[in-house]
Parts: sequence; structure tokens; C-alpha cells
Amino acid sequence: MSTRSLRLPKYSIGVGDRFSLQGQAQLQACVSALQQGVEVIPVWNKSNREHSIIGSAPSQMRLAGRVAVEMGEWTRPYFVDADHIGLETVDPFIEPCDFFTIDVADKIGVPADPDCVNEFANRHPELLAEIPLGSLGPALKANRAQIGNAARKYLAAVYEAGKIYRYIEERKGAGQFISEISMDETDLPQRPIELLVILAAIADEKIPIQTIAPKFTGRFNKGVDSLYAHIRAAIKSVGAGLHLKTAGTTWLEEVAGLARAGGSALNIAKEIYTQAYGQMEELCKPYATVIEIDREQLPLPAVVKSWTSQQYVCALHHDQNCREYNPNLRQLLHVSFKIAAKMADHFLDAVKSNEEIIARGVTANLFERHIRPVFCEASCF
Repeated sequence: MSTRSLRLPKYSIGVGDRFSLQGQAQLQACVSALQQGVEVIPVWNKSNREHSIIGSAPSQMRLAGRVAVEMGEWTRPYFVDADHIGLETVDPFIEPCDFFTIDVADKIGVPADPDCVNEFANRHPELLAEIPLGSLGPALKANRAQIGNAARKYLAAVYEAGKIYRYIEERKGAGQFISEISMDETDLPQRPIELLVILAAIADEKIPIQTIAPKFTGRFNKGVDSLYAHIRAAIKSVGAGLHLKTAGTTWLEEVAGLARAGGSALNIAKEIYTQAYGQMEELCKPYATVIEIDREQLPLPAVVKSWTSQQYVCALHHDQNCREYNPNLRQLLHVSFKIAAKMADHFLDAVKSNEEIIARGVTANLFERHIRPVFCEASCF
């Protein structure tokens, strides 16, 4: 076994690919960034939930990533992420993955033992010191009660993360995988002082995380890209690294590509929407904390069936300057990949038959809408 510890480079991007067909197109976006002088490392990610819905396996994601790298002659690092895993779901990911997003959101709010809370606060007097934030805002200054309240809320989640981390480490070996802790798919955001408590608790558990996914203030809905200019300004001002996950927007580009292609491919895109409209409650339930759909603003399936390619693409494509753009439709389609999975070869063959037009959309989406506004210098715009 290698003794070299894996390290995530400064900038990386999670390239979720529901059907594992767009690896080369995704990688091309990272190549474009490299040509602009910015290294952004691809991390192919897919959750157990998504594998279960589609009927795929983590080994297929590893294969898709490897094939894309070999065909694209990518010589930089790349990783495969076991996204949003817990103890009950991690086993199939152990062998093929080298990046593990440990999801403990369901443990947030489980009250920690009072003695553990008190011991934690005693162990970390440094959390009571004033922490200057410079250009980022006013200094942070916590009191004992705030530290205790945060510890009471989050220690159980961090303890669970420790169990999962050690389970993986026993099977992969220390330093042989990258650890991320995810707390984002929950209702309430973590405030800065709470994040300090979480990070201190993670250090106590000796989990060598290289990235953390918090729940930010405000809505960060699936399929709706926003605030990227602000994120770029923040990471540039302090020289921070960032792992950006694109939340499955590649799948939306497959749908948009089918719509652009017209004919029978457009009909498939329309059928996906028709079924999604009828199954909205079922499709949206697993993603309730990260979507916000106003059903009254969704077009009726009969209306969508009459659309041209341009009308469908305009409604789906995230362009807030376009009057036809419909974020409600976009979010509904975002969680509707289960329908395409049930279509099986009918959908997959259409995607493969329209590979060129879809690939252009996938690459442009990742580079123009994600990598460029977040990672590139101003001269890249």
C-alpha cells in the first residue's frame, strides 16, 4: 500500500454525472481552466441515493472517470467521491472511491451528553478569544453559553462522523482517501461560531478533513447557480481553497441537449417533464431542504408538449435575463432523473445519439457557469 497521503489541490470541482456518460465533456471544462492558467481538479461524485435510483454502482463511476482521463490525456490528479454516505451505505464505495463525503446532517440537533458538552468547553478556551476577520467582517467573539449551545447541537453529529471516518480508515488505510464532512442538507444554517465549534470537535475526533460542506444562510436551491462572484471575491481575498460541487447540473444539460436536438429527442425531454409534473411530490420529497418550487408557476404538460426546442431550452436554461427562464421548471427537472432512469435505453440511446450537442452544453455549463466565475482571474471573464 502507498504511504503517500492523498491531498486535495487548492481548487477542485465535484462533477456529478447521473448516468456516467459525460466524463470527457466534464473533463474538457477542467482543461479549459488549465489553459487559462487555473488548475481545477475534477472529482466525480454520486451519492448512494442516486446510485439506488438509477441502478448503478460506485465502480461504474470510477470506470467512467478513468476512461475520461485516459481519453482526454489528463495528467493532473482526479478523484472519485462517495457522496453523502453513512455507516449503512458506505461499503460499496470503499474499494472504488478515494474521496468520502461523510454526511451527518441527520444527527444535527441530537442533544449531546451534558458532561461531554462541559468537557468540550473546558478543553477549548481558545474559542472564547476574539477572532479578527479583517476584510471579511466584524471580529467573532463567543461567550461560554454560545459555545455550550453549539456543542450541545453538533457534538453528536461530529461523533458520528468520527465513527464513519474510522470505519473507512480501517479499510482504506490512513492517508489513502480524502475526507469531507457534509452538514448542508438540513433546514438551519450553521453560523460562524457554530462552525468554529464543529471544526474544534472534528479535530478532537482526529478526522483529517480537507473540506467541509456547511449549510449556508439563505436558499441554495438545486440547479440554481448564484453568488459565485461573491464566493470568488471571498476566496481570493484570503487565499482560500474551495471544493465546489455542481449539484447534478450535468443531468440538466443532457435534458437541454435533447431539447435542442429537436425531433424525437425533444419529445423525450417533453415526456420527462410530463411525468415529473405528475410525480412531483414523490420526486421532490428527498430534496425538500434544497429545492423551492411554486407549483402555480409550473407550465402544464399540455403547454410544454406544444413547445419548440427554443421554448423548452429557454425555460430550462439558467439565464435570469431571459423572460422565459423558469426556475421552478428547472428545479423540478433537476430532481427528475429517476424518470429518465426508468426510460432506460430509450433515454440513454437518445443521449448517445446526440452526444456532440449535449457535450458542448456540458462543457460550457461547467466552465462558463461554474469554473470561470468562481476560480478564474478577472482577465478570464
